[in-house]
Amino acid sequence: SGWPVSPQMRLVNGPNNCSGRVEVFHSGQWGTVCDDDWDLLDAKVVCRALGCGVALEAPDQAHFGQGRGEIWLKDVQCSGNEGSLLGCSSDGLRSNNCGHSEDDASVVCSVYNFNGRFI
Repeated sequence: SGWPVSPQMRLVNGPNNCSGRVEVFHSGQWGTVCDDDWDLLDAKVVCRALGCGVALEAPDQAHFGQGRGEIWLKDVQCSGNEGSLLGCSSDGLRSNNCGHSEDDASVVCSVYNFNGRFI
């Protein structure tokens, strides 16, 4: 598929580094994930992979603003136990029937404080 073993992911436009629009890095550029079929199980995988505790929400419809550039993944369907989005079923790279108005696969994760407690 051309993906590295563990692709870089980040959350953007959120109130903290554990909430925001999901973006993945591939072929030298950041891209978005279409929110078609996006749900709390998918968010669970992202939150765990980023060390952000548990998934509280999986917002869609440009909740954290529309992305730009490539839309790397579409129709992501995770069981919730995968180590990254790569382990989940998806339509793969550059699916062309998803526009930036619907590419806001987002997450809201719990955030740990320095004592290891949720805040």
